[in-house]
Amino acid sequence: MSGKSQLLNELDKENKKERNLDFKLLVMVYLSIFIALVVLLPKIYIKNEIYYISRDIGKLSSEYSVLKEENRFLKQKVEYIKFKNQVLDTVF
Repeated sequence: MSGKSQLLNELDKENKKERNLDFKLLVMVYLSIFIALVVLLPKIYIKNEIYYISRDIGKLSSEYSVLKEENRFLKQKVEYIKFKNQVLDTVF
């Protein structure tokens, strides 16, 4: 019985000891978090910039196609007015 009680006493002493973090472990954790942030933050920033730029490019592309179509329509209208003007000039 004394062996069991001695083991239990030693176990209680081990459990009662405070288990604090070592300074080295704390520094390593902070250093690893800092390195992760240094690596990941630029990547996130670049992905966001690419997204917003591509969104702007899509918007400008659609506006370009609309303006191109409007330009084509206006050219047709000008040609019609020129033709009409030439025909009216020759008639009178």
